[in-house]
Amino acid sequence: MPPRLNKRQQRELEELEALGGKPGVEVHDESESDQEPAPKVQQGGKLMAGDDNDSDDEDIDQTKPSKSRKSKKKKKKAVVDSPKPETPKPPQPTSTPKAAAPTPSTSKKSLKKARAKEKKAANEELDQALAELSLKYASSQNTTPQTVTGQTFSDLLSVSVQHLDSDAEMRKFFGSKVVQASKASSSGPQAGGAGSSRRHAPAVRSQLTRPQPTWWAAKGREGLRIRVLTEDEVDAKLKRHGWEAVPQEKWWTVEYSKRYKSLTKVFMGTVYSGDPQGFWDLLSRSPWHADTLLQVSEVYRHREEYAPAFDFVDRALFTYERAFVGAFNFTSGVNRLEFDLVENRPFYLAVHRQVADLHRRGCVRTSFEFAKLLYSLDPWSDPHGALLHLDFLAIKSGMHQWLLDVYGLFDGKNSESRRINPSLLPGWAYARALALRVAGSDNYKSTAALKDALSDFPTVVPLLADKLEVSLQASVRAHPDFKIETGAIGLKPAESILHLLSHLYAQKSSILWKDHSSWFLETVTSTFPSSSLPSKLPITQRRKDFLSLYSNLEPRYSIYRHLIVLETNHRNLFPFIDVNLEQARGLVCDPMPPVTALNKYDNGYFEHVDDLMSFARRRTRRERELDERRLAQMVPDVNFRQQLQGFFNANPNFQDRFPGGILQFAQAIAQLPPDVLEDMMLAGAMNEGGEGGGGMPGGLLDIEDLNAAAPAPIMVQGEAPAWLGAAQGEGIDWDDEGEEQVEGENGDEDEEDEEDISPMPRAIRNILGRFWGRAPASEESSSEEEEEELLDNMGVD
Repeated sequence: MPPRLNKRQQRELEELEALGGKPGVEVHDESESDQEPAPKVQQGGKLMAGDDNDSDDEDIDQTKPSKSRKSKKKKKKAVVDSPKPETPKPPQPTSTPKAAAPTPSTSKKSLKKARAKEKKAANEELDQALAELSLKYASSQNTTPQTVTGQTFSDLLSVSVQHLDSDAEMRKFFGSKVVQASKASSSGPQAGGAGSSRRHAPAVRSQLTRPQPTWWAAKGREGLRIRVLTEDEVDAKLKRHGWEAVPQEKWWTVEYSKRYKSLTKVFMGTVYSGDPQGFWDLLSRSPWHADTLLQVSEVYRHREEYAPAFDFVDRALFTYERAFVGAFNFTSGVNRLEFDLVENRPFYLAVHRQVADLHRRGCVRTSFEFAKLLYSLDPWSDPHGALLHLDFLAIKSGMHQWLLDVYGLFDGKNSESRRINPSLLPGWAYARALALRVAGSDNYKSTAALKDALSDFPTVVPLLADKLEVSLQASVRAHPDFKIETGAIGLKPAESILHLLSHLYAQKSSILWKDHSSWFLETVTSTFPSSSLPSKLPITQRRKDFLSLYSNLEPRYSIYRHLIVLETNHRNLFPFIDVNLEQARGLVCDPMPPVTALNKYDNGYFEHVDDLMSFARRRTRRERELDERRLAQMVPDVNFRQQLQGFFNANPNFQDRFPGGILQFAQAIAQLPPDVLEDMMLAGAMNEGGEGGGGMPGGLLDIEDLNAAAPAPIMVQGEAPAWLGAAQGEGIDWDDEGEEQVEGENGDEDEEDEEDISPMPRAIRNILGRFWGRAPASEESSSEEEEEELLDNMGVD
C-alpha cells in the first residue's frame, strides 16, 4: 500500500501534474525512508487526510483563507484540462495571483517619490542659480543688517498667520464651549447689521478675519485693486521724506474704481450731514464700502456696543484683503503700503482699531501680530504709532526676544535721516530693560539697561513711580528734570512729545512693572543719589537724537494720530497736541492727514466723479413708510408734526442742507440746546420770504458739532464743502429695478431696521410754537388718540 502523503506533498504533486509532469513522478516523504510512486490525481476526487504526525501542517493550512485556496484550485483545473507536455514550464512559487501585479498603493507611492525627487532637484537648481547670481552681482548689492540671532529686518517684520486668529487664542484660555457661548450671547440683530436677517453667505477664506455666515455675500474685489508703485513714484516718495533707498522692499498702493469713488463721495456727504442713518442707507446699497464700515463701527463703539463694533472692523479688513492679490503678501515683511495716498489710509485705520479691540479683549498675542503688521506696512514713518503698542504687547505676549532683536538692530544707527528709530523712544528704552529682566538671563545687564533708560529719559520716572505707588526721594521729586508736565503750553514741540510719550508709556505699561517695583526703586536710588544729584542732568546723546527727530512735523503727526484713534482711552493727553494743529485733525475717517499727503477727500479728488448714489433720488415706498414711522416715533403729537413739516418746507435752505429730509432735520434739532434753537428759529422767522434763505447763525456748524458729541461721532471742521452740495443736488437715481420684489422679500425687516427714537423735548416744541404758531387741533383726532399721546409722553405702553 503506498504511503500516505501530507498536504504539502499533495500540493506539490498537484502542481507538477498541472504543469504537465509525468504520472510516475516520485516524491520524498519526510516521515518514510522508502520511495513509492505517487498516486494519480483524479478530477473531482478527494484525497484522504494525513495521520496524526501531520497535524502541524494541517493547522498551518487552516489559517489561510479558503477563498484563495478555491481560486487556486479553479486555476489548476483549467490548466489540467488542456496540458502541453511537449513544452513544460518551470515550476512557479506558490504565491497568490494578486502578488504578480503591482498594487495601486505601490504605484501611488512610487509616483509620489518620483515627484518629490523632481521637486528637490528643481529647488537645488534654483538655489544654485541664485547663488551664482549673488556671487556675480555681489558688488551691486547692499548688505542687509542682521540681528545677533541672524535675522534680518524683514524677518522680524514677518507676520505669523496662525497667530492672527483671536478665537483660537480665546479658546486656549477659556475653552471652545465658553467662547461659543459668549458668541451666542453677544450676537444679535445689531451684531449682524443690515445683513443679520439675510440669507447666510457662503463661507470664504481669509487670513486677517474669520468671515461670518451672516455677512453680506462677497462679490469680486468690490471696486478695489492693488498695484505696485513705479520707480518714479518711489523716487518721488524718497525725495519727499528725505530717505534713502532700502533694498528688497516694495511699495504698493490701492486704487478705487469709478463706482467706489462715487460711493465715497456719498459717504462724505453723509459725514457732513451728521445723520447716522445715512450710513445704513449706504451700506444697504453697497455693503463693502470700507470707510462706511469703519464709521458704523465707531457709532457702535461710542455706544459701548463692542461686539458689533469689532464685527464691522473685521468687515473693513476683509474688504481690503480681497484686493491684496498677486505679489503683494502682507505677511512677508518686505511689502509696504503708501500712506500718502488716501486710498490706503482706511486699511491703516482698520488695522489700528483691530489692535486696540484685541488688546481690550485680552488677546495680546493676536494684538501683537496685528501691531507688527501695522508697523510693517510703513516702518520708516510709522504713521499710526504701532511702536507705541509694541513696547507693551511684546512684553505682555512673551515676545521679549523680538523686542530685543529690533532694538539691537537700530541701536547706535545714525539718525540723520527722518526715519523712525525704535531705540530712540522712551517706552522702548524701558521695555528693553524690562525684557532683559523678565528673561532672567543676566540681572546685571538688565540693571545697566534700566540705568541707561533712566539717564536718557528721566521724565518717565515720576510718572511710573506714581503708577507703582513707590516713594521717590525728595531730591528727585523736587528736581526740575523730573517735573510732571500736563500739557504743551510753555514747551517746545519736541519736548512736548517727550512728555507725551512718557505719560503714554506709564499709563500702558505700569501693570508690567508691578512685580518689579522694588528693582525699579533701587535702580532709581542708585542712579540718582541725593548727595551727588546735579542741579541739571546732562543731556545724553540718545535724548539729543530723539529731540532732533521729533523737531520735524511728520513724526509728531504720527504720535498725534495715535492719540486721536485711541481718543476714548487717552483723552487726558490731548492737551499735549499742538494747538496750532487743531484744524489739521481732519475727520474720524481720516485723522490727521500727513503733511506729505498726495491727495485727500476734497474737491480735487472728487472732480469729474459721477454721483451714482445721490441721496436726492426717488425714495422707495418702503423707505418713505419707514421714515414716516420714525418721525411719528420721534414726534408723537400729530399737530406738532405738521407744524414741524411746515417750518421745514418753508425754508428751502434747510432742504438743501438736510438731504435726508424732515427726519434728518428733526434728529438734528432734537440735539440742540433751547437757546441755540431759539436763535435759529428767530433767524428763520426774520429771513422768511426774504433773500438769503433763512440760514442758521454760524451756518450748519452748531448742529454738526452737537452731532459729533452724540452717539454718532462725526468731527466736522467747518461747513460742508461746495462739491458735496452740488453732488447731492445732481446725480443719477438709485437702481430701482425689482423694487416690488425687494419690498416683498424685506417686508419683515421693517421692525428690525427701526431704532428707538426719543420723543422731541417739550422745550423745543414750545420754541417752535412761539415762532411758527401752534397748529389748530385736528378735528379727526379722537379721545382715543389723545389718550395714546398722553401714554406715549409718560413712557408707558
